[in-house]
Amino acid sequence: MSTVLQPAGASNRRRVWRNAGAILGAGIVAFVTFVAIFAPLLAPYDPFTINLGRRMIPPMWMEGGTPENILGTDQLGRDYLSRLIYGARVSMIIGVATIITSGVIGTFLGVMGGFYGGRIDDAVVFAITARLSIPVVLVALAVAGLLGTSFTLVILVLGLLLWDRFAVVARSTTMQIRNLDYVAAARCAGCSPMTVLLKEVLPNIATHLAVVATLEMALAILLEAALSFLGLGVPPPLPSWGLMISEAKEYMFFSPWVIMIPGIALFILVLGVNLLGDALRDMLGTDLSR
Repeated sequence: MSTVLQPAGASNRRRVWRNAGAILGAGIVAFVTFVAIFAPLLAPYDPFTINLGRRMIPPMWMEGGTPENILGTDQLGRDYLSRLIYGARVSMIIGVATIITSGVIGTFLGVMGGFYGGRIDDAVVFAITARLSIPVVLVALAVAGLLGTSFTLVILVLGLLLWDRFAVVARSTTMQIRNLDYVAAARCAGCSPMTVLLKEVLPNIATHLAVVATLEMALAILLEAALSFLGLGVPPPLPSWGLMISEAKEYMFFSPWVIMIPGIALFILVLGVNLLGDALRDMLGTDLSR
C-alpha cells in the first residue's frame, strides 16, 4: 500500500482553515478592505455633508431613530454610517502605508546588518537601540504639534518610527541563514552579494516579516486613532475612527452610541488583523531550513 506524501505547506494551510480564529481574522480584514475600497459606492450619504436640523439622531433600532440614518447622525448632522465606512478607508490606508514605509526601512537595515556583520552590524544595532529609546507616542505628538496635522504627515511619522521590529527580525533571521548551504552554494556559483540577498535571503525571511507586518499594522491603526483622538492625527473633517471618538466624547453620557460605534469598529479591525497575523504565523511556519 503506497503512501502519498503531501507538501508541508498544504498541511499548514488546512490546519489554518480549520482554525476558527484564522477564518474570523481573514474575514474581518477582507470585509474592512472591501468596505474601504468601495466606500463611495457603499456609503448612503456624503460623509462631509452637514445638516444641523438632523443632529444627534440615534440609530434606527433605538427610540427616535429613523431608517434614513441606520447608525444615526453626529453632532453636526452627518450620517454616522457613511463616516464609519469612510473611516475604514482612512484606517486601512494608514495601516498599509505605514507598514510599507517602516518595512522597507527596517528590512533594509536588518538584512544589511545580519548579512555583512562587522561594523555595518554595529551601526545597525546602534540605530535599533537608539530607536527603541525613543517613545513613539511622545515623538509623534511633538512632530504633529510642531508641523501641524495632515494625512501624509501621520503616515510619515508612523512609518519612520515603527521600523524597529522589522529590523530586529530581519537581522536575526538573516544571521541564521547567511551560512546555510544554499547561501554558500550561491556564493560559490559566483553570485554577487546583491543577488544572494534578493534571491536567497529575502525570500527565506519573508515569512517572518509578514507576521511582523500584521502586528505593526494593528499598532499603526491604534496609534493613528490615539493621535486623532488627541487632535494631532488626521485633521477634520476626515472621518477617522479616532477623530469620531474624540468628537463624541462630549456626548458619551447622553448619547453613548456615538462613541461606542467607532470604538467597536476599531476594536474589531485590530482584533481581525491580530488574528490574521496568528494565522499567517501558523501557515507560514518558522523553519529556516530548505
